[in-house]
Formats: sequence, C-alpha cells, structure tokens
Amino acid sequence: MAKAKVIYTCQACGGTSLRWQGQCPHCQEWNKLEETIEQRATPATKSGVANRFNHLAATAPVRRLADVQMQDTPRLNTGLTEFDRVLGGGLVPGSVVLIGGDPGIGKSTLLLQVLTNLSHDQNVLYVTGEESDQQVALRAKRLELDTNSVQLLAEIQLEAIQRAVAELGPNVVVIDSIQTMFSAELTAAPGSVSQVRECAAQLTRMAKQNGIALVMIGHVTKDGSLAGPRVLEHIVDTVLYFEGDSHSSHRLIRAFKNRFGAVNELGVFAMTDKGLRGINNPSAIFLSQHSSDIAGSCVMATQEGTRPLLVEIQALADTAHVPNPRRLSLGLDGSRLAMLLAVLHRHGGIPTFDQDVFINAVGGVRITETASDLAVLLAIISSLRDKPLPKGFFAFGEVGLAGEIRPATRGQERLKEAAKLGFEIAMIPKHNAPKQKIDGLTIWPVSRLADIFDFLRKE
Repeated sequence: MAKAKVIYTCQACGGTSLRWQGQCPHCQEWNKLEETIEQRATPATKSGVANRFNHLAATAPVRRLADVQMQDTPRLNTGLTEFDRVLGGGLVPGSVVLIGGDPGIGKSTLLLQVLTNLSHDQNVLYVTGEESDQQVALRAKRLELDTNSVQLLAEIQLEAIQRAVAELGPNVVVIDSIQTMFSAELTAAPGSVSQVRECAAQLTRMAKQNGIALVMIGHVTKDGSLAGPRVLEHIVDTVLYFEGDSHSSHRLIRAFKNRFGAVNELGVFAMTDKGLRGINNPSAIFLSQHSSDIAGSCVMATQEGTRPLLVEIQALADTAHVPNPRRLSLGLDGSRLAMLLAVLHRHGGIPTFDQDVFINAVGGVRITETASDLAVLLAIISSLRDKPLPKGFFAFGEVGLAGEIRPATRGQERLKEAAKLGFEIAMIPKHNAPKQKIDGLTIWPVSRLADIFDFLRKE
C-alpha cells in the first residue's frame, strides 16, 4: 500500500505546495497553508468522478438569443418583509443564497422563522450540521413557531443529503452550515477549501436542476469575510451579510451580490424573545432623540439599495493635546474624513491641525456612499463653532477636492422621504434641486463650499 502523500493547501485560494511556508506562493496570503492528504486517483475514483459530472456534459443546440423563451418565475414570500426586500421580492426557485455573519447573531433563528412561514404552502427541509435535532426543536419551541410541516435532517454528509432531497422533493432547503458538510469522494476534513468548494458546487447543481430554492449559512473569519474559498461567492446567486452589534437588539442584513434584485439593499430587524422582527421605518433607529438642538449633529439622507434612509451623523472636534491629532471614524470611511478636513482648510479657511476629530454614524449603520460628505462637513463645522444647525435640517451631497458640491443619485427620493418624516430644511447640491416645490420643505442649493457658509451666516 502506497504511503499517503502530505501536501499543504491554501485556505484562501486553494493552491497547493509541497512544503509549508509562511506565505502562499499563489495568492501571497500569510499563514493560510494547512496540511492535507493528497487525493489519489484510483480506478474507482476515476470512474466515480467521471460519472459525477456526466449529467453536466450533455450538449445543447446552438440557438439565437432572440429565440429563447422567457418566463416569469413567481417568487416565494418568506413572511418577513425586510428579508424579502433584501432578496429582491422573495426567494426564487432554483436560486442559491449564501448568508454569512458573526456567531450568535441570529442566522439560524432567521432561517428557521423563514422555513416555518414557508412550510404552510411549500415543502421545506432544514439540514442542520452544527446542532442536533433536539437543539433545533428547543429553539423552535422557545420562539413559539408552528413547525408541524417543517422537515428536519441532522446530517453532514453530502451524499446522504442528496438522497434525502431526492426522496422528499422539497421546494426550499436550508443548509446550516456549508462549512460542516463533507463529501465521501474527498479525503480532506470538513471546512477545508476542497470540501467547501465541492459541496457548494454539488448543492448548487442540485438546486438548479430540480428548481429548489437553496439557502446556505456560511461562517465568517475574524476580519468579517466569508470563510472558505472566494469561489464560494461566485458560485451562488445571492450573497447576504448579517451585521449587528452584540450589545444592541438591532440586526442589519445587507446584500453584496444579487442576480435577482438590487445590490447593497438593506434589511433592518429587531431581535426579540420571539425571534427577529422586521422594522418598517428604520430611520427611527438611526436618528437620536434630543430634548434640544445640540452642536456637532447633522442628519443626512442616504440611499441603501432602493430605499432612502435618514441617518444622524455626529461629530466632535476637541483641542488636541498630542503632537499628532487623532482622526477617528465609526461607520464612515476614515481616509475620506482626512480628505474632507483638508478641503475644509484649503477652501473654507478652517484649520483642524490642532483638533482631534471624531465622526460617528448613529445606530451602527455603515455608510459607504460619498453623498455623506456634506453632512460630515456640516457636523464638523457645527462642532467647531459650538452652534447647532437649524431645527429640522438635513443634507446630502459629495464634496470634491476643488471645493465643489457634486450631486447624488436619486435625490428626489431622498427629499420625499425626509419631507415625509417632518424635516423642513434641506441643503443639497444645486443639480439635485427639484423642479417642483415639495410641500413643507425649504431647499438650500449649494454648488461650492463658500455657499455653505453663506447660508449658515444667515442663521
């Protein structure tokens, strides 16, 4: 019997090396090589691998794209409005969804609620590889869910799961989690690059061929990215990330990839003793309630997917007592903060080289769009002057290096959302000014940084 050959496989890219080294020679990542046993090709495995992909080898005739018949597939409503919003309207039969998040944030709870709602008119299957069937039953009892029609399978072997799916014929399947699954065709341990890649590929093929809506739970690494090979995100149709603070009851689900809906869509939930509950008006949790106007606070209208949100930006400028002033940003881009301070000094004549500047987005939301520049600048100016902004004031717009104020996308939706919530004054880019007057809303159009100071002097 031949001795098993040991190789070292990169957990980031899947590349192999004959000896261990600190840096992967393929992707240049550090400390990602792990010891694995080389998969030897025997006549049995050769035939097995060949047969495994036979169903994919069938050729299709060449057709004109215009001759392809299109049909609208009805979506499956999950019973959670916010989750349907992130998915683009509900689960699509034959689609594969990958949802990741920190441990204990509520991934299993959310999907158990979704399956319970779908089980009333759909054939569903919950595959658990991390918990026993008793643990899942206890969670369902604690959440007071009606699970009479929910089918449960405690299994981690891929081939056993495929047989169960073939026998039961479910419409919706949840895999909890993909890192615990393994295939008997491979000798690698569960969670390794080869096992995760193979199991995800086989499950995806199964879902596409049978029209099954498949949802897979994925673990995340310490830096917040999905564990396993990067190809995992390429295989699936939708990638969702579960975000939230462990000290807060609010949870956010953000779509980073969606072939059937808008990208960067945001769903907001509240964790209760009965599970996750959708929040229809998330702007309320991103706005602080102050008894009186305070300095260093400015409300901005941001766009998350197809929905406008109002988020409060807080700034604090304090005299620095160290040679290098601190620049701290929470929920916003820190490098962009440094750029805005330079623009404020160069085109506004307000120096901050002797000030510690801190920026925070209320509610733990992460804002990535550049339309937050104007609100950040106004919050900093308000803190430096120690003078609150006018009551019912909000702003949005991108600030360029030349001091110009650039327009933001979907400006009309932002204005209407703010007017609906009772805001009265809007400082916006001049090109975003509405052609028709919005009831109850005063518009302050600005095109350069100097225009901001002109309006603030009038107050």
